[in-house]
Amino acid sequence: MKRNIKHLVILFAASLTIASCNSDFLNTEPLGEISQSAVWSDPALAEAFVTGTYQGFGNGGFDEQMLASLTDEAMFTHPGRGITTVTEARVNSADQGWINNTYSWSNMYSYIRRTNIAIENLSDPQFPNDGGIADRLLGEAKFMRAYYYHQLARYFGGVPLIDRPYGLGEDTYEEARATWEETVNFIVADLNEAATLLEGKNMAKGRANQLAALALKSRILLYAASDLHDGPTAKANSATLSGYTNLDLVAYSGGNRAERWQKAQAAAMEVIQKGSGNLYGLSAPVSHEAGITNYMNNSLARNGGEKELIMARYFINAKLENGGRQGLFNGPNGYNNWAGNSPVQLLVDDYEMMDGTEFDWSNSAHASAPYENRDARFYASILYDGAQWKPRSNANKPKDPLGQIQAGKYEVTDASGAKVTHFGLDTRNSSIEDWNGSYTGYYIRKFTDPNPAIVDQNTWQEIPWPLLRYTEAVLNYVEASIELGQEDVARTYLNQIRFRVGQPAITATGAALKDAYRNERRVEMAYEEQRYHDARRWMIANETLGRKANIINITGTLKPGKTLSTYRYDTDVYNYVYKVLPIDPGKENRTWLDKMYFVPIDRNEINRNSNLIQNPGIE
Repeated sequence: MKRNIKHLVILFAASLTIASCNSDFLNTEPLGEISQSAVWSDPALAEAFVTGTYQGFGNGGFDEQMLASLTDEAMFTHPGRGITTVTEARVNSADQGWINNTYSWSNMYSYIRRTNIAIENLSDPQFPNDGGIADRLLGEAKFMRAYYYHQLARYFGGVPLIDRPYGLGEDTYEEARATWEETVNFIVADLNEAATLLEGKNMAKGRANQLAALALKSRILLYAASDLHDGPTAKANSATLSGYTNLDLVAYSGGNRAERWQKAQAAAMEVIQKGSGNLYGLSAPVSHEAGITNYMNNSLARNGGEKELIMARYFINAKLENGGRQGLFNGPNGYNNWAGNSPVQLLVDDYEMMDGTEFDWSNSAHASAPYENRDARFYASILYDGAQWKPRSNANKPKDPLGQIQAGKYEVTDASGAKVTHFGLDTRNSSIEDWNGSYTGYYIRKFTDPNPAIVDQNTWQEIPWPLLRYTEAVLNYVEASIELGQEDVARTYLNQIRFRVGQPAITATGAALKDAYRNERRVEMAYEEQRYHDARRWMIANETLGRKANIINITGTLKPGKTLSTYRYDTDVYNYVYKVLPIDPGKENRTWLDKMYFVPIDRNEINRNSNLIQNPGIE
């Protein structure tokens, strides 16, 4: 024992000797990371830090489970993922089910902390502001903080406003929620500063710019003026909100609503005037074929469609990011894809006819050929039975030489001439792959590169996710103008969007004009994470998001005297019957409760912060 103590004393003495020989021994820089002081004294490192704040975008909306499947746009095909428990998970603070990147309270606050660090250090930069680099980086950080707070606001309402990075030894880390009004004002202030700091800056694709700040300001001010966030309107339309004693956390308790609409209108017009977009200045509809092309180009951001993008999340196929896998995630199982977020019949029915009239199943001409003469955006957004798509794999081409979507059940003739049943290759009875088929009879085409060389099963694509696009600002302007009674100007801008896709002008007034606008926004912005928020802020979720998902059932029978051994879509050979059916409630059973207007704050957050007040109706 004494010998061990002796050895320890010798080692300790030796360590003091070594330390005394090198006065820098305890002051070395970390080898595996860069010190904070080094980051904020070097413009290149500071830029790298700000670039890292963009990671909070995740895959944009291109996750395997999409927000669309919480709406009347789509349903998620695969059980056990938390997104199919549409009612229970939306009102349970202990288990919220599926939560993705920018839907997550904790994830957003993590990135808000990063932006706060950047803002604190860039407000008094420790490096020369050559070429305005410090101003640019500060503007980007301000935009990013506003973006993440706006995401929290449109899910949760007013939230704690943290405008500095917390350090160790704070007196408290418990911050109360700000009111809805305070939250909106905070976001708008950040965006105004960002727009000023980024003015005249030539920004790379995917980075915040002045127009992005103005576009996001347009969005949040539109939300601020909407029914859900106007206290008297919210209370009148919902008993749950009427009984909520802290309504100012989610809505304005006073103020002038007309002024809020005027601010929203002005913000949208500033984007329209400073941007260019892709409206073409049309005075009449383009051809139907040109309308399909225009919408596809805008959705794919190519051949001029990239002008639509104000702010986007870009993907590089060499990086193999999941955001480039939408073809696999949502494509037909007959192409060995996963059919994840499948369009529901409710959305399909809301695409107008080419002449601008509503589609109607009680109209025999519509019911017998539901996929003919529809709005161009239908063909550019939805893969339906008989739609021409990519070539099948070499192994499956003999089953479908033409590359057509097969979503029904059809008669064919065998070698003896007898009629037998052929289940479509893109159904859940497919002979190619039956477990990944759509339940609804449809697949998403929008945002999937149609290039036949891109085999979605094993190839990544480079379609950007549209975080903010020009047409959204135009639609925001139309909505604000309608609410202010300026119907002529609203129709002028709304018809510009319709002319671009070949649809005739809207001439409606009053409530009919508002309904037409809302449907136009629905189909124009389909699968862009708009519908979930729009239906809630308009307070129409009960009759939209709460509807049961529905599907199409298709049967093709051979016409008298006709035979066909290898199925193809052919109205000369087949009689087709289309029936709309409700989805099996065992697969998904939707309803709406007013407590779903705002997302529950996670119980763990409530337990950590005694100052947090839960959202309406949530226990």
